[in-house]
Amino acid sequence: MTEDTKIKGPASYFPSIEKKYGHPITHWLNLLETVSGKKHMEMVTWLKTVYGMGHGHANALVAHYLATAKSA
Repeated sequence: MTEDTKIKGPASYFPSIEKKYGHPITHWLNLLETVSGKKHMEMVTWLKTVYGMGHGHANALVAHYLATAKSA
């Protein structure tokens, strides 16, 4: 992977999230859909509390989810 093709932003966490938690990113994004009315940090806290996710991974998923939801 070259510098030009290196994944940046929240998506750069996706491979390690999938490896550590054993589910594809779509699984987590679908779960976030169920709490879509919450604020960013409430969603992060939910992932951390209910699924034992680390802060960086939870934050990356929520940031990506919210950015995607806004552009849809």
